[in-house]
Amino acid sequence: MHAADLNVLLACRDWMALDRKVVLLTVVRTWGSSPRPPGAMMAIREDGVVSGSVSGGCIEDDLIDKVRSQGIAALCPGDRPAVATYGVKAEDAHRFGLPCGGTLQLVMEPLAARSRVDELVARLEQRDSICRAVDMRSGDVTLGAAPADAEPQLQEDRFSCVLGPRHRLIVIGAGQLSRYLCEIAVGLNFDVTVCDPREEYRAQWNVPGVRITHDMPDDVVLAAKPDARTAIVALTHDPKLDDMALIYALQSEAFYVGALGSRVNNAKRVERLREHFDLTEAQLSRLHGPAGLYIGSRTPPEIALSILAEIVAQKNGVALPGEVAVGTAKNALAREAGGRAA
Repeated sequence: MHAADLNVLLACRDWMALDRKVVLLTVVRTWGSSPRPPGAMMAIREDGVVSGSVSGGCIEDDLIDKVRSQGIAALCPGDRPAVATYGVKAEDAHRFGLPCGGTLQLVMEPLAARSRVDELVARLEQRDSICRAVDMRSGDVTLGAAPADAEPQLQEDRFSCVLGPRHRLIVIGAGQLSRYLCEIAVGLNFDVTVCDPREEYRAQWNVPGVRITHDMPDDVVLAAKPDARTAIVALTHDPKLDDMALIYALQSEAFYVGALGSRVNNAKRVERLREHFDLTEAQLSRLHGPAGLYIGSRTPPEIALSILAEIVAQKNGVALPGEVAVGTAKNALAREAGGRAA
């Protein structure tokens, strides 16, 4: 589940608390090119106010116009869930802005107490993975445990969609680089926590949307119980703060573990972890160090962008060539420079 879609559910919860009528739309499947993937969500309030998106904008305009002019019943006759397909014909694809003749199928669901939105949001905020199943005849919803990231399934009388919690980022160190890293990460909808026991670094911290704690980083990592939606990056250069946290991170299910530092310092770090702690070679190989992709970055904002690019690629399952990693790229440049000098 993309964090933007959690924001859709939060909007649904808040609107329903004000007794506003809401329709929730979920992308079931797509054919050809599509701006949003299966599982993407959008909510339309009875007055046409929206949260989220299901396409590039044209389909949204059509749906909003129907709600404003005819009410939510125009999408969900009989106050029951309905299915709509856009772009089957070439002219419809052109009209609704679907690229390359793509086709988009939506489930449209009028929300009510039976929809269990409050309970769903509460469980997602507890980092549960939920299978939300909708009875297409009655609109009744059941919530059950499920593995993360399964594709939505639409049958004749049942629609199910697996929803997971937001991706987390735990940042060790509250220095200047951390500020830029966290600002970008918040914009990417990560749930961000910064830990730094050093008061002099925390005193002026003021990044909106980021939790900061003075607890020791290893305690923070242990308490977080990192799962496959968690990234951890160490930025202090201080082994007393970084090393113990990295040990626990590398033993966890975190999808990304990285550490800032030069190639020399990273080699020393790996050697420390190998010699003094019970880490396997497979666990050590998970460490991204120096963290980031090589983009010629020199300033803190550029370094932050480099690190987050690597984190996002890992999150999205993109297998990057090894030569784009900072350490590998710099080693290659050093060899090339040595060759020219010779």
